Amino acid sequence: MMKDIIGIAQTGTGKTASFVLPMIDILAHGRARALMPRSLILEPTRELAAQVAENFEKYGKYHKLNMALLIGGVQMGDQLKALEKGVDVLIATPGRLMDLFQRGKILLNGCSMLVIDEADRMLDMGFIPDIEEICTKLPAQRQTLLFSATMPAPIKKLADRFLSNPKSIEVARPATASTNITQRLVKVDSRKKREALRAMLDAEDVLSAVIFCNRKTTVRELNKSLQRHGYKSGEIHGDIDQSARIAELERFRAGTVNILVASDVAARGLDIKGVSHVFNFDAPWHPDDYVHRIGRTGRAGAKGVAYTFVTSDDAEAIDNIQKLIKQKIETIDAPAATAPAAKAKEEPRRPEKDRRPDKRRDDRREEPRAARSVDNGVRPRRPEPVDDGPDEGWNGPVPEFLSVGFGI
Repeated sequence: MMKDIIGIAQTGTGKTASFVLPMIDILAHGRARALMPRSLILEPTRELAAQVAENFEKYGKYHKLNMALLIGGVQMGDQLKALEKGVDVLIATPGRLMDLFQRGKILLNGCSMLVIDEADRMLDMGFIPDIEEICTKLPAQRQTLLFSATMPAPIKKLADRFLSNPKSIEVARPATASTNITQRLVKVDSRKKREALRAMLDAEDVLSAVIFCNRKTTVRELNKSLQRHGYKSGEIHGDIDQSARIAELERFRAGTVNILVASDVAARGLDIKGVSHVFNFDAPWHPDDYVHRIGRTGRAGAKGVAYTFVTSDDAEAIDNIQKLIKQKIETIDAPAATAPAAKAKEEPRRPEKDRRPDKRRDDRREEPRAARSVDNGVRPRRPEPVDDGPDEGWNGPVPEFLSVGFGI
């Protein structure tokens, strides 16, 4: 009982339930004190923290346990009020937790359970120094649970330092993809990625899809492009404030939009039911990210499809991915774009003999130069003088200034 644990499993296999359910049972006995949480769950992103909080509320519906969510991007007021009342479970991101701890708003010496979730993602985001500092603030006598889909060397080092003789539980070997996910590499020209993506969205039976990009600017530009072409898409990345990110995720869950263009940081670990496809618009820079990206589909026993666009510059990244997952991924060619062909079909080109002459063009060609100039509002060129015989003098009215005498 209360033994430290390292849990390694594919994403989407129920890691959250594996630690939330036992915590509810253990924490049912005891009482919370102000500013001193009894247990702590660390998550790498705000969305993941909010998702775990939602699961905790669902699983602990019939238990009288208090929970607080500490994440950045929102006001501290409500979070501080929850802490002052006393919480049994504190779900937090490292940055906001350290901020409140340094302000003296929270005490960690009463925490008997620590859960480090998505540890490999913590490493990617540079949170390991914060995790190490948080661990030093906790009681030495505690239970620590570390969960990860992969186990790189720095995570192993962290576990060796802060876990005491841990029990290792592996549902699947590290860095493996679910067998429910069909994986394909799609060869594309880097200049024609958008056309290839639209062709695949039209050709595939896409119920809902998550499209991953490496850069936030690419996420924004791709989402705008999809919307211009009539797709119901939304975007989520680190530059969007927390309330807007939550609202966008709710729109995706509700089906208001069925395509979510996302960055790795924003979408890591998200559990959204019914995602049929994952598209890696950019091949991930880190091979671990590939496992997490495609894990957004094929969850909880469902089937899923994952396509990764590959250009001539991605050879090394793809090689590292295949080495990590110890699997050769099938390569296919990008489908031809169908939109221009459809348009051509709707508006067939008229045969040469059936074309009517362009009357406007013919008239313009035949009309005299002078007439065209008048029509265009340009002063016509003066005609060449014609010799009509000797000048008979002025025969029109005499201007008044000519009638003034000069005394000659």
